[in-house]
This record gives sequence, structure tokens and C-alpha cells, in this order.
Amino acid sequence: MTRIAFLGLGNMGAPMAANLVKAGHTVVGFDPVPAALDHARDSGVIIAAEAVGAVTDVEIVITMFPSGKHVIDAFREGLLAAATPGTLFIDSSTIDVDDARTARSLAVTAGHRGMDAPVSGGVGGATAGTLTFMVGADEADFAVAEPILSVMGGRIVHCGDSGAGQAAKICNNLILGISMIAVSEAFVLGEKLGLSNQALFDVASTASGQCWALTTNCPVPGPVPASPANRDYQPGFAGALMAKDLGLALGALEATGTAAELGPLAASIYRRFADEGGAGLDFSAIINTIRNNSGGAAA
Repeated sequence: MTRIAFLGLGNMGAPMAANLVKAGHTVVGFDPVPAALDHARDSGVIIAAEAVGAVTDVEIVITMFPSGKHVIDAFREGLLAAATPGTLFIDSSTIDVDDARTARSLAVTAGHRGMDAPVSGGVGGATAGTLTFMVGADEADFAVAEPILSVMGGRIVHCGDSGAGQAAKICNNLILGISMIAVSEAFVLGEKLGLSNQALFDVASTASGQCWALTTNCPVPGPVPASPANRDYQPGFAGALMAKDLGLALGALEATGTAAELGPLAASIYRRFADEGGAGLDFSAIINTIRNNSGGAAA
């Protein structure tokens, strides 16, 4: 079994680390939030006094941080120096492609190995161990990481070299954000036209409107019992995270000169949603904003 450091034990990181423990790996963890440490400790994670202490004498370091700046700063300010030479750093944060490549370069320069491996699947997927990992790494590092990632995920996709995993994540969530807005607008329109939510779901879920935002994360309660809409929109995948990811997509669209129209609009919609009270709700709660701006649903 492998000795692994896991840094970032929040809503996603904690169940991911717990699944590694269940699989028989030794996991040493750290998070700046005391409550997160208590939860992880209950799952069998060995708690380090600080992040630097967690990475000494491990074979793999997994990071799950809020932003690229957090990743790069942590690498520069002690993590790389404290780790045993040749340690594999797997960053599962969702960050800018350039930041991912910078993080790997820093790791390699310090005598380690590095890769980006962001995830999709939300808290439910993290808990069930069914996440999709999108990996940017060379072949040798991917071969080492794949058995570990497979403990936490149901699908591990090698997308290419450094940064390719983040590129795939940004593109995927661009699709997701736009799709959820479209699905939500369709439900509100159906309500206005006197169509029941169940009837619209029964048609669209088996017709050309079928998509993950509809059939797995349905924004109205009822048709998909496991969707956050049935739990007062507890995330799931929080609105703040969707706003962040669409912001990353927007930056990539601008940097590459991609002639996109829906992406920038979706980024603006979710940024406003997060700023106006939706940050802590599931991103599917955007339907309530659309419904409110429409004067409420017709009777």
C-alpha cells in the first residue's frame, strides 16, 4: 500500500481521502479548517500539524486547493522542499491551464514529478468513489497515478501532457454551465405554458434535449430524487465553484481568441448568481433566479 499526503480536506477532499483509507492506503492530511480535520480524522486520516509536515516521507501528494495561486504558493513556500526527492505531486484543484503547467515545472525543477488531475462528479461522486479524473501527465507518471486515482474515481482519462487535464475540465464545465442555464430556462418556460415539470422531464430525458444537467442534476424537485433540488439546493456543486470555473473558461476563451458567445454570457450569469446569494447553493438553483426574474411561474 502507498503512503499518501492529502492537502485540502473540504467537501470534495475529505471523502476522496476517506476512500483511499478504505482501500488500505496510509493517508496523512491537512486542512486549515479545524472542522475539516475532525471529519477527516474520523475517517481514518492521520492529521498533520501543518501542510509541510504532511508531505515528508510520502510517495504521493494530492492537493485540492481553491485556486492556482494557492497551489503555486504552497509549492514555492515549503511543500516541494519538504518532500522526499521523486515524490509525485497530483494536483486535483481546478485551476488555470498555465498555472497547472507552472506547478508541474516547479515540481520537476525541485526534483519531483507533477501532474494535473482535476475531477468531475461533485460531492456525491467523491463519496461514492465514482469521480471522473481528467489527467495531464506524461505516460510514466500516469501509470503510477492511475491505480491511486482509480480508488477515488470510476473513470480515469489521460487527456495528454501537463495542463491537458485542466483544459478538459474547463471545457467540460463550460458545457455544463451553459446546459444548466438552458435546462432551467426550459423548465420555467414549460411552467409558464402550463406544462408540468414531470411531463417535460419525461419527454426531454429521452429526446434530443437529454443531458447530464437534466437527467442527473435536474433543477426541479421530483423527477430525479437524488438531485440537489430535492434538498433545498444543498450542493452538490456550489454556485461559487461554477462561477469560478466559468471564469477560468472565460479567461481561456479570451486568451485563445475563441469566438464564443454563450460562454461569456454563462460566466456573467453565474458570477451574478454567486454574488447575489447563490454562492453556497447548488449551481442548479440558477432556476430560481430565472423564475424570479420571470415574475414567477404561471398557475
